[in-house]
Amino acid sequence: MLYYASGSATTELSDEQLRDALFGVFEKLGPRERVIAVPPDFTRFNSRAGQLTCMASDYYGEHLVDVLPALGTHFEMPLWQREKMFPRVPPELFRYHNWRTDVETIGEVPADFVSEVTEGMYCETWPAQLNRLIWRGGHDLVLSIGQVVPHEVMGMANYNKNLLVGTGGVRGINESHFVGAVYGMERIMGRADTPPRKILNYAQDNFCGHLPLLYVLTVIGQNVSGELVVRGLFIGDDVECFEEASRLSLEVNFEMVAEPLKKVVVYLDPEEFHSTWLGNKAIYRTRMAIADGGELIILGPAVRTFGEDAKIDELIRKYGYRTTPEILEFVKQSDELRENLSAAAHLIHGSSEGRFKITYCPGELTREEIESVGYGYGDLGEMSKLYDIGCLEDGLQEVDGEEVFFVRNPALGLWAHASRMTN
Repeated sequence: MLYYASGSATTELSDEQLRDALFGVFEKLGPRERVIAVPPDFTRFNSRAGQLTCMASDYYGEHLVDVLPALGTHFEMPLWQREKMFPRVPPELFRYHNWRTDVETIGEVPADFVSEVTEGMYCETWPAQLNRLIWRGGHDLVLSIGQVVPHEVMGMANYNKNLLVGTGGVRGINESHFVGAVYGMERIMGRADTPPRKILNYAQDNFCGHLPLLYVLTVIGQNVSGELVVRGLFIGDDVECFEEASRLSLEVNFEMVAEPLKKVVVYLDPEEFHSTWLGNKAIYRTRMAIADGGELIILGPAVRTFGEDAKIDELIRKYGYRTTPEILEFVKQSDELRENLSAAAHLIHGSSEGRFKITYCPGELTREEIESVGYGYGDLGEMSKLYDIGCLEDGLQEVDGEEVFFVRNPALGLWAHASRMTN
């Protein structure tokens, strides 16, 4: 059921409107005794999920008993991140999701269904996994909060991905990422109805019927002043609210460029991006806009590691960001990659497939480290002088006689040229 839907490409929902909408839905649901909130972590700070979680805490008070950030494979949130993102949530409510130890397999999506939706590209059962606190916690409301935006694995982020991947386990995360990679990122990004999403929807419909789920989904965009605003809010307990949010997100977060871009510069905010696992959104979200033979320059002042998980970091360093055929061959030959398929998927996602040059300018990785994984290295200080983010505006502009397309935050959108869209 869709309880609330509001938004457009020009809407700017105020804090008061968000609170009124959220509280209005809570009132319709009636009293709740044990509520768990499942927001994203700090890497999705701009989603307004932190603010909405604080509002839920205001409303439910002592009946909000658990807050479980959907970390997926990410690092646990340090105190400063929790305090900045969730300033009014009591610190004792936070729980840590360990994707290697804290999950249960709640069902398996049949291999014939997986094969059908992936057009035979992946033919294994998919294990639906969920943090056991959600599965066995006895809550009478599971409040999943987050932002819908184009996504490299699912097509569009959030909805049941927040639960089945964000609080999923090793196999569920690994194999969902790999399904998306082998099916083809450029066939997925910006679409709501994709093979990985169909698999998650099957799992929710068949295994999660007894869970009291409520999804609170935002769509975030920039206004004419460059400020991030809430363009839409959608609250419901089934796929309708996700589909409504996805339609609006495509209006707000997707840009079709007129011509393939010869040079793209992407900035990675130091508070949000500290690894290539996160920072490679600079590649995922712009690759369909970049011309053959073009260049992507990534300014990452806080990038200090490759993976968010120690094992994945080791695998990235060992195999590097190679072409899809190379990675698939590595998977055939390597037990450790087959056991960590999300790492293999990430290596595919982070490749230019030899089409364009990637110059990474990290603040805390060496030239040797960057070049060892297949990227070109750029000196951050020199590149930051050449491409001064204080002077650049989002979009196409001229810098010293050269056309440059600038993206200040790759997490907020998707850029493509029509020649790279499959439909």
